[in-house]
Amino acid sequence: MNTVRDNRAEQEFELDLDGYRAVAAYQREGDRIVFTHTVVPPAIEGRGVGSKLIRAALDSARDQALKVVPQCPFVAAFIRKHPAYRDLLA
Repeated sequence: MNTVRDNRAEQEFELDLDGYRAVAAYQREGDRIVFTHTVVPPAIEGRGVGSKLIRAALDSARDQALKVVPQCPFVAAFIRKHPAYRDLLA
């Protein structure tokens, strides 16, 4: 699977796979990052793409000492399932 990129110009974490692009959109607000929505094309669903995307996005937030606001239901569910990321919550 390809590497997750932080496309800061578009405010999206991106992951390309098999000609499709999955994205986790965000907005930076000072020392917070608000995840607004996640999109994984149906053709690549069920392959762990969304989880890889969100894990990389949350790791990036941690590296930058950002607090996370998970407006996106997928991001919120991921954090609930992975307690190691709960300390990032704003």
